[in-house]
Amino acid sequence: MPHLTVHLPENRLTGKEPLLVAALTDAIVDVYGAWARDLVSVRLSGVPAGRYAQGGKAVDTNASVVLGVRAGVFDRPDAAEITARLGTALTDAVTRVVGEDLRAGTMVELVASPPERTFVGGALAAG
Repeated sequence: MPHLTVHLPENRLTGKEPLLVAALTDAIVDVYGAWARDLVSVRLSGVPAGRYAQGGKAVDTNASVVLGVRAGVFDRPDAAEITARLGTALTDAVTRVVGEDLRAGTMVELVASPPERTFVGGALAAG
């Protein structure tokens, strides 16, 4: 199940949560296909003013998107294409909803979990 954790400046996120969740979910579906829609889990975290910094200075133009994926995605013959599409689609989703000025400061990180380390509801997730 693709799960996203997104950190954004609170002042940029407030009131846009439903639109952002929809855009992020659509971004995953655009890459993986319609079968993935019901599996996408999104957690949004607003970062209070002054607690997001770049180069030692507080900013409100950065975002962090962490996408947990199965490690097998990196073993696919089309891994380079899939990962590039995920990075672009998720960045586009954030900037479309929250503001184009976040593009340069948006980091997308793909974090792989081997099947034997993925649990849902306390049980090993099905492959």
